[in-house]
Amino acid sequence: MPTALPSSVLTAPATTARPPASAPAPRAPVPARTGVRPQRDPFVDGIRVAGTLLVVALHWLMVEATWDGHVLRVGNALAHGDAWVLTWLQPLPLLFFAAGAAARYDLLRHPGRPGWRFAGARLLRMARPVAVFAVAWAGMLVLLPRLGVPGAAVERVARIAPQPLWFLAVQLGLLAVTPLALRVLARWGPVRVLTVLVALPLAADVLRFSDVVPTAGLVNVLLVWAVPYVGGLVHAQRHVRGATTAGRARLSAERTVLALLVAAGLAATVLLLATGPYPASLIGMPGDAISNLGPPTAPVVGFAVAQVAAALLLRDAIARWASRSRACRWVGPRAMGLYLWHLPAMFAVAGVVLLAADGGLPEPWTAAWWLSRPLHLTAAALVLAALVTSATRVERLLTAGAGRARAGRTTRPPLARRDGAFLRG
Repeated sequence: MPTALPSSVLTAPATTARPPASAPAPRAPVPARTGVRPQRDPFVDGIRVAGTLLVVALHWLMVEATWDGHVLRVGNALAHGDAWVLTWLQPLPLLFFAAGAAARYDLLRHPGRPGWRFAGARLLRMARPVAVFAVAWAGMLVLLPRLGVPGAAVERVARIAPQPLWFLAVQLGLLAVTPLALRVLARWGPVRVLTVLVALPLAADVLRFSDVVPTAGLVNVLLVWAVPYVGGLVHAQRHVRGATTAGRARLSAERTVLALLVAAGLAATVLLLATGPYPASLIGMPGDAISNLGPPTAPVVGFAVAQVAAALLLRDAIARWASRSRACRWVGPRAMGLYLWHLPAMFAVAGVVLLAADGGLPEPWTAAWWLSRPLHLTAAALVLAALVTSATRVERLLTAGAGRARAGRTTRPPLARRDGAFLRG
């Protein structure tokens, strides 16, 4: 990282004497750079890629549907037997952690940017792939019935496909308060701030389930995910300062703390599930009275602490994998597209299979189900790759068009200026 030169070098000598003709003219002071260009963090890249792939894999494993020619019934394969245990692999804490780290790195590259402007810039970055997804999906809703797909099936799928957008809405809210969160961290320190953040969702749940304030749980949509998000902010700041490469003794102490956080987070999660009104599954399941994700509950906070701490314990291994893996390099730039399009890809394959199988998919976890997984998942992956590739091309065309439009506005003649200054004379 470049550093400012000493003032004695930057300032011309205080003298009125004319320098000799052969002497070079004094240089103007060189302004110190305030922006920081942090190096790429392969650990965060690996976390984002692993989280995205886990989301896709879990959603594809959930597929359970029947079609009788009139009604499409959609279930959840993870609701059968002990398959709910797989919900403990849900990686949302990792994705919010990666989002927080990415936001901190972005602010370090653009210091002094107001919070609303920072959130707006990040929103515009996310808006293009979301807009392509929304327009394409709206077109499919019009086209599918004309291709013979029953309207009832189209309507049911139309309600499910956009569901992942909630993640982007929550992320936008967290982005908007990121500058404030950084000021609070600087004032009170990471330990105090994270301790309070961990406690707040539990307080909200107490108010919610004691019927004192039944709607109190809604604030957990932000409070729960703020825990891993702020953890990402803290990690990025420490990474830039070099704290993640400290001495051996300090790193050993840090690993001990992280191991304790893993144990404490898991213990808190199990205790809350055993004694509270929460289901054992960490996502919403058919038949459960409540969902641990809608809105997120206190056990999810304990799980988030354990999951992020476990990832930090494996930081070096994850960073090495992310640096060397071709799959990671392919998925990383396409993570948003994979997240947006993985459900439509799954629906496309499941729809074809339902028609070919005369109305039903194999019973989850049976031999027929396992035998069908390789073909089913391979087909879904190919469809997903095609959708993401096509959407990426459209996004690039939109980006190029927007760039040409901006260039045209900046090269207009002065008389065309909107403020009319030249017309008024």
